[in-house]
Amino acid sequence: METLLDIIIIIVCIAALWQGAELVVNSATRIARKIGMSDLVIGLTVVAIGTSAPEFAVTVVAALEGQSDISVGNVVGSNIFNLGFILGGLALLKGIATTKTMVYRDGGMLIGTTILLIIFLYDLSLSRIESAVLLIILVAYVGFLIYRRAESEEHIPEGEFNWLDIPKFIVGIAIIVTAGHFFVEAASDLARLIGLSEWVIGVTIVAIGTSAPEIATSLVALLRGQSGMSAGNLVGSDLFNLLGVLGLAGILNPMVVNPAAQSSIFLLGGMVLLVVIMMRSGWRLSRWEGGVLILITLGRWILDFTR
Repeated sequence: METLLDIIIIIVCIAALWQGAELVVNSATRIARKIGMSDLVIGLTVVAIGTSAPEFAVTVVAALEGQSDISVGNVVGSNIFNLGFILGGLALLKGIATTKTMVYRDGGMLIGTTILLIIFLYDLSLSRIESAVLLIILVAYVGFLIYRRAESEEHIPEGEFNWLDIPKFIVGIAIIVTAGHFFVEAASDLARLIGLSEWVIGVTIVAIGTSAPEIATSLVALLRGQSGMSAGNLVGSDLFNLLGVLGLAGILNPMVVNPAAQSSIFLLGGMVLLVVIMMRSGWRLSRWEGGVLILITLGRWILDFTR
């Protein structure tokens, strides 16, 4: 009975995180327009952070509650899921055209960031100084993009400002934080009840759940024939997860993770490198390459659950 209740709570929280993120992105976008922010800045900050809001909420809550395995596992797992399952699935359904900017600038940044995280977590801990470095890199990167007037590939919601957007934004934040708390509690209980480690739960179930906005964004982009934009969004989301989410969580509470984390972190590094190579080869992600990414992700899940 407890297991069923935890599963129900997790499902409800996933839906709440998704809806909360939608509220935050839509209302914050209109508020930002009202105070004079450009679509570029909105896309690089408000929308990008909004779609990563579930990861922020779950990772920060888990870090503050001393559940570092769920905290780091969520970010690593979400990134693997984004690149392996979502991006791979998009490519499998319809080959994705890539650009030099996406490959060299964003892909190169993602490779460098992932390597840095591997170095930081080599001793199975993330200190406040290391976390601050991650956050500083994110701020510098966003600042660089704005300075260069780089075009944001984030979809900017339409609509005019309404005074109700302010309470909607506050309600959205409250939903995300509350759902994040109960999500972490239920996932931890489930891990203990069925004998799985918190790391495995974090890197699989929690990671999939917090990737809900990315799944929605990618499907919408695919249906609109904007699969390239979707790929750019996923790469950008991974950068925000590694630099912003982990950076903030580690500053609030330094983390120590399970030794099992190393293999997943190395897998993430290998997958990031493979994805960038695939995007560079022929300047597109083909269907068979998408299939390979999905198989790698499924193989990893099987190893995690049978370990």
